[in-house]
Amino acid sequence: MNAIAATPLWNRFFIFCLLNNMFLFIFYFAQTAILPVYIVNQLGGSIAQAGLAMTLFMASSIAVRPFSGLIIEKFGKKKTFFVSEIMFCFFAFIYLLADDLTTLLIIRFLHGIWFSILTTVCVPIANDFIPEQRKGEGMGYFVMSINLGLVLGPLIGLSLISALGYHRITLILAAVICLGFVCCLMIPIKEISKAIANEKKKISLHDFVEKRALPASIMVLFAGFAYSSIMAFISTFAELKHLLSYAGLFFLVFAISMISVRPFTGRLYDRKGPNLIIYPSVVLFAIGLAILSQMESLNGLLLSAVFIGIGFGSVQPCLQTLAIQRSAKHRIGHTTSTFFTCYDTGIALGSILLGLVIAHYDYEVMYLLCAVLTLLSLLFYKFVVDKQQPLA
Repeated sequence: MNAIAATPLWNRFFIFCLLNNMFLFIFYFAQTAILPVYIVNQLGGSIAQAGLAMTLFMASSIAVRPFSGLIIEKFGKKKTFFVSEIMFCFFAFIYLLADDLTTLLIIRFLHGIWFSILTTVCVPIANDFIPEQRKGEGMGYFVMSINLGLVLGPLIGLSLISALGYHRITLILAAVICLGFVCCLMIPIKEISKAIANEKKKISLHDFVEKRALPASIMVLFAGFAYSSIMAFISTFAELKHLLSYAGLFFLVFAISMISVRPFTGRLYDRKGPNLIIYPSVVLFAIGLAILSQMESLNGLLLSAVFIGIGFGSVQPCLQTLAIQRSAKHRIGHTTSTFFTCYDTGIALGSILLGLVIAHYDYEVMYLLCAVLTLLSLLFYKFVVDKQQPLA
């Protein structure tokens, strides 16, 4: 029997990790969807202030992310995991007290800190329960739990907000996070070697950045930059094309496309290596962006969602797996923080710079530019990422 196929992946602790991660991102994406509605309709805020609530969360998350690996190393995975999970649950309930804009903005900023630490420490914990021969497949499923949150979060939030109102939905979402906490209690967490953890030293750049993870992380920065064009501008572009009512369908097709190829791409990664997945995935991502740049109808919108879902949805987990495999095992916390710092930075830079491209030119030019930059990123992959020597 094939050794990879014979190695069990679906152990109960890995499933608990997936469930906790899915519940976490259901809350995150649901709040992202319903907060602007609450701010504008009930707090009397503006669209700009609704955007500020999103920006503050991301800003605190990006600011803390480089320190997350050091926090995990200093305090251990178990303590970091439970403290950040408890604080994330705490702030999930604190949203119920946000009856004015200032309070809500403060909550968003503080919540982003714990989101950053929690999502960083979840990766090395889940990685401990993935067999060595099935890292690509396992990390693919782990990222798929985020994709499920992407679909279920907005679906729950936007479907129920008219009937139940913001506070009742927030209470339901907080209860969902508590289910994740119950999963956490059943996960046995393996600490890194005390000899490694206690060894050293003065604080240095090494405490914040995993150098061996940088090539793959910079590659995902390029991908995140292009993907920000979807996150930030697809709704307004669809509205311009009189397709706003189908924007939700775009994300549904996008998510289904991502999820449908995940089992195959993970197995191919483990059997044949990253190149077989990353090259075609980046090309498909670029094709999807190019189709979107010329989109005039619903068919074009949905066709682009298929290509982007398969392309971006495959390349991100593969690059994350590659970053982990290229780094020492006891540095996985630093690897994860480096990877997500680059990814979040790409999203943030793209949201700003691509907005300027739209203002000076138009959406079509912006999406075509993203397609070209995505293809050009393959040069970086070929001459930098792929040339990096694996650990001995």
